[in-house]
Amino acid sequence: MRSTKIPEHVAIIMDGNGRWAKKYRKPRSYGHLKGVSRVDEIVEAADKAGVKVLTLFAFSSENWKRPEKEVKMLLRALVINLRKKINKLNRNGIRFYIIGRRQGVPEEVLSELDKAQEKTKDNTNMTLNLAFNYGSRQEIVDAVKKISSDVKKGQIDSEAIDEETISLALYTKDFPDPDLLIRTSGEQRISNFLLWQLSYSELYFTSKHWPEFDKKEFFKALKEFEKRERRYGKVNKSEG
Repeated sequence: MRSTKIPEHVAIIMDGNGRWAKKYRKPRSYGHLKGVSRVDEIVEAADKAGVKVLTLFAFSSENWKRPEKEVKMLLRALVINLRKKINKLNRNGIRFYIIGRRQGVPEEVLSELDKAQEKTKDNTNMTLNLAFNYGSRQEIVDAVKKISSDVKKGQIDSEAIDEETISLALYTKDFPDPDLLIRTSGEQRISNFLLWQLSYSELYFTSKHWPEFDKKEFFKALKEFEKRERRYGKVNKSEG
């Protein structure tokens, strides 16, 4: 799929693995594994469409509250999938990147994430940005702490702090704000995800659970984006 109006940055809240599994009378773990396998197809579809940054909400800072067995399974699936897919990402020129806090993440997982980032750091076709151990309010707190520290060191004048200052202190400082947010599974909220960055993003909600959100559904979301008129608070000239 090629279009003259492709979002540069697409963010996705991959929701509904457990509900999808329940619908088919399967354990939640089955739904999560199906969800992991779906990522590969959507990454390929985004790359084919010309998207430059794809940010996936993979594991929130609140997900640690889930049953220990489920958390361990999710972490293991992440590590195994990264090991399997990293060479493919490299062949396709896709850069792998992580946003989120490192504190509390097991060393084995951090090591695998770091290896993937290092191995793909020079790729330029697209960036696959994984939000892992991520919470947007935490990100904003960390940004405020960084700016406060820079002010104390005399590196920033407090009177000069503006929106750009804050944006450059966020985990996403190297990326443009998302043009399009997709959330699967019928929920219509953003769940502590990229709160600052989504200020002017187009929102697309679908009832499809993540394990059934295939490339056809992804292209459908991009088609809907094409129809949107992004005004950034301005008035359309045709409206007077």
